[in-house]
Amino acid sequence: MPATFNHTIIAAKDRHESAALYRELLEASEAPSWGLFTNLQLGDGVLLQFAEPSVEIQMQHYAFLLDDELFDRAYTRLRDRGIEHWADPQMRRSGEINNEHGGRGVYFKDPAGHAVELITRPYV
Repeated sequence: MPATFNHTIIAAKDRHESAALYRELLEASEAPSWGLFTNLQLGDGVLLQFAEPSVEIQMQHYAFLLDDELFDRAYTRLRDRGIEHWADPQMRRSGEINNEHGGRGVYFKDPAGHAVELITRPYV
């Protein structure tokens, strides 16, 4: 069997707040949570686990591939919530999306300061 991605832990200042944002934007399903984790299930079986570490959170980058319809809904939610967003990872093109790699993309920061990217086409 080839390797597949199963789960990742996303450090959060408030695991419930972060999970709620990802759930709303990605239209992810709630998954059973346990212990220190608030969990979400993505459509491809990947589990996102949100936890509040007792150390300083270092910024990470998370990119999600969405179909065009989900991207439209997520982008509308970003704007409706007043979440600052950019067309580029350098955060110079504020309030825009990009049209690169044959699709669209947008960057924003989650409540813990992680860089999140939503794209409609894979890079390769």
